[in-house]
Amino acid sequence: MNAQTVETQAQITPAKALELLKEGNLRFVENKKVDRDLLGQVAQTKSGQFPFATVLHCIDSRVSAELIFDQGIGDLFSIRIAGNFVNEDILGSMEFACKLAGTKVLVVLGHTHCGAVKGACDRAELGNLTGMLSKITPVVDAVEVNYEQKGSSNKELVQEVANHNVKRAIEQIIEHSPVLAGMEDNGELLIQGGMYDIETGKVTFEGY
Repeated sequence: MNAQTVETQAQITPAKALELLKEGNLRFVENKKVDRDLLGQVAQTKSGQFPFATVLHCIDSRVSAELIFDQGIGDLFSIRIAGNFVNEDILGSMEFACKLAGTKVLVVLGHTHCGAVKGACDRAELGNLTGMLSKITPVVDAVEVNYEQKGSSNKELVQEVANHNVKRAIEQIIEHSPVLAGMEDNGELLIQGGMYDIETGKVTFEGY
């Protein structure tokens, strides 16, 4: 399979871009990955890149967007940070990827059994990790009021925080990036949440 070109990127609509990710994840789950000449794609992309999707996801070693969506060199912009939250630098990266480089779908991807979410639920403190987890704490505060059992030992709580963390990131993208919000309003971009199941390899988009 060849790498994306300016022509193929232009032909992909936001809805089609999401469909390509869904199809790729299905191939991954069914272990029917596309046979790619990755070095060939390196050569094809040496003078430019034309990805169709941007994915914000966690640093978790089990959650690599290129692998779980079965994509190759030059297909995705991959933004990774523990807890898949949004800050000014990440928003800037997204604006470059979507507005300037032309990606058609922006996915905020959470995952099950997220260590960052568990740490936030436990109010963990360790060096710079303390400040990082504080980005997720507001979600924990909002969710845990519905639970008698607090902390990461409550698996249902952890997953609900993960779910709401994805939704909050999308809300912040729209609130703090007029560039991205405007692209979505104009039909140039689809902003979509999703959840990766580390036990099955499946990504669920419904409900996000």
